[in-house]
Amino acid sequence: MSALKRAEETLDALGNPVRREIINILLLGPRSVGSIAAELPVSRPAVSRHLRILEKAALVHHNAKGNSNLFTLNPTGFEAAQEWLNAFWEEGLKRFAALAEESNRTENE
Repeated sequence: MSALKRAEETLDALGNPVRREIINILLLGPRSVGSIAAELPVSRPAVSRHLRILEKAALVHHNAKGNSNLFTLNPTGFEAAQEWLNAFWEEGLKRFAALAEESNRTENE
């Protein structure tokens, strides 16, 4: 899968506010589906669907423990989106530097 496709999948997954809240919950550490659902205004099956989308985007992964699955963040899943966003930042800085240089050159003439 291309870097752009991975970034798009990541950003699409993060486009939903419930999934972003799940990410915030998992920042505190591994959690079960039931534990995550207890903190959200959606049903447990809905949380499971959101977790599948996050897992498909490689943002979370799970470990089976008995009858439950513990979900954790997958930091490497965020790298494609971070690289994509960094490209915009770097390009913006280059354009700003060029504009500042041009402005400085115009003032000195």
